[in-house]
Amino acid sequence: MSLIAMSGIIRNVWKCSTVRIAICRYSSTARTETFAGYGEMKMKKAEVRDYIDASDPETESVIAEDVSIFENFLSEKEELSLLSEVEPRLKMMKYEFDHWDSVIYGYRETDKKDWNKANTEIINRVRELAFPPDVPQLTYVHLLDLSRSGYINPHIDSVRFCGPTIAGMNLLSSCVMKLVHEKEKDKWAKVLLKERSIYVLRGKARYDFTHEILPQKLSTFKGRNVHRERRIAIICRNEPIEGVEEKTPS
Repeated sequence: MSLIAMSGIIRNVWKCSTVRIAICRYSSTARTETFAGYGEMKMKKAEVRDYIDASDPETESVIAEDVSIFENFLSEKEELSLLSEVEPRLKMMKYEFDHWDSVIYGYRETDKKDWNKANTEIINRVRELAFPPDVPQLTYVHLLDLSRSGYINPHIDSVRFCGPTIAGMNLLSSCVMKLVHEKEKDKWAKVLLKERSIYVLRGKARYDFTHEILPQKLSTFKGRNVHRERRIAIICRNEPIEGVEEKTPS
């Protein structure tokens, strides 16, 4: 099952310039940043308008609260390192164009538990960035390979298979993710995901908005075309939370 998830966008989007990353939290009242220490880091805040295009200010605020974007989370060398490990496995699979619930078109997907030493360090960085230390995480990392012609239709990830936070690295190509409120369809936001960036999704964007990866012909952000090539997402998730009920489609 495809568990590509994203849940929102934070009014503060950050650029990371070091290999060691920490959890970042933002106080909108004090307008200061705090970091729960997972090693040394250096981050530069970018403007929200560079990453979010929303239907209205209220929707932008909601999305900005629950999605974090970190540009240049991966170096080119690290991207190549990850690709060298996942490509042999993915190339053994054929692209599929008939997903079981019609969510994805033109994709290959699998899960991976064991990584080489260098890539284990990268995966651990993702986990340190996205999840508090006491939150149980899924052992397997999800790999989703979208062909150039592939796309992901609007959906909300099942709460039976993953918890409230999803973190994904974006390899090979930039793309546009669109979130639409499940009940108020006129409330939407587009999020620009650049190559080698990471997104962290949680909260209302995870549960109240559908999300999708736009196909090439619709891949625009603020009136500009965002060129789409083949794109691989490497996704970490936490375990499902007991008592959270599955939503029925509206």
